[in-house]
Amino acid sequence: MTSRTPFDAVVRRRTVLGAHLVRLVLEVPGGFSSTGVPDEWVALTVPGQFQTRYYTVRSLLEGELTVDVVVHDHGLVTEWAQTDCVGDTVGLSAPKGSFELPEDAGWVVLAGDLTGLPALARIAESVGTLPVQIHAEVPDGAMPDYVAAPVRWHDAPSGTSDLAAVVRGLDWPEGPGYFWMAGESAQMREIRRHVRHELGWDNRHYDVMGYWSGSRGRQARQVDPGPIYARGRALGHSNDRIWADYDAAGEQA
Repeated sequence: MTSRTPFDAVVRRRTVLGAHLVRLVLEVPGGFSSTGVPDEWVALTVPGQFQTRYYTVRSLLEGELTVDVVVHDHGLVTEWAQTDCVGDTVGLSAPKGSFELPEDAGWVVLAGDLTGLPALARIAESVGTLPVQIHAEVPDGAMPDYVAAPVRWHDAPSGTSDLAAVVRGLDWPEGPGYFWMAGESAQMREIRRHVRHELGWDNRHYDVMGYWSGSRGRQARQVDPGPIYARGRALGHSNDRIWADYDAAGEQA
């Protein structure tokens, strides 16, 4: 437990979902509750560390929090998650999220790499009868049992991404909708420019955020988007400006 992660949780189950993805199920204390926002995330502090990393909530049901950790060569959480960590106590922050479906949305398009996959899956479960199109970039082939909706799977070796090219090549549905995307920061910056300046969308109809930086090596988010997002909204900044500030903070972390 730290000031940033005041809730203690215990790892109850660990499951290997693939060569680059490990699922952890944590028993959380009373008072730890979901925001109900489908892309919500938590800060996580693992044993022996004081720094935090940020992970998307895959589910929070009956006192159990599920998070899926992307496995790579180095990192505070990824190295620990590859050990027999069942029984370990970790620190958690309260969940925060930013997904905000506009009232006039007639469709949803989601795109993300392996780090964004938990949010893609949870968002797809939350949007009711709206038609959903999902593009997922993964290193180890299709994962059809992970998402309860049709997915177009795109191959990318671990630690790389070409999502910007994928999104630029999309045929968008007619009428207003909502586009949500998460993955490598440089790819996200390119797509923010694309949807804002080339497609001409206003920022109510898309949310594009960087989860990791290719220039720094693949690692989980080191900066909490929550305070940056809340401060930007309070100042009346556009989503473009907010996520640009978040990207800049991540590069400096």
